[in-house]
Amino acid sequence: MKRTPITLRGAEALRAELRQLKTEARPNVIKAIAEARAHGDLSENAEYHAAREQQGFIEGRIMEIEGKLGSAEIIDPTQLAASGKVVFGATVDLEEEESGARTTYQIVGEDEADIKAMRISVTSPIARALVGKEAGDVVDVAAPGGTRSYEIVAVRYV
Repeated sequence: MKRTPITLRGAEALRAELRQLKTEARPNVIKAIAEARAHGDLSENAEYHAAREQQGFIEGRIMEIEGKLGSAEIIDPTQLAASGKVVFGATVDLEEEESGARTTYQIVGEDEADIKAMRISVTSPIARALVGKEAGDVVDVAAPGGTRSYEIVAVRYV
């Protein structure tokens, strides 16, 4: 079975969502279905059909999360001994060579990526260019606006 990397924070977020779905969402939709059934004719009961559709979504999401957690390789960035190299879970401070603009990214799994939170997927072009490099290295990244060069200012494992 293929193992999928995920950070400790990402695994905890998935577990919290799974817990919420099983303890709150699932019981609520079961109640909604029971209430809709009590209204009689199910063939034209929009509440019943909406609740059943919601139940299907919830059950599908539960199965999806359980599958992800089952195949996850949980990596705690604070426990990495990567000796300054950019690896999965690392937080990287970058400076764009042309503009001098600084930015910070954490390299995470595909399911955790959130550009607004400055977390990029390990499969993204910039992360692929960074992995294996260390502070002081310059990397070229093919971006939609053309190739950009970044200097790695610091690599942290937080």
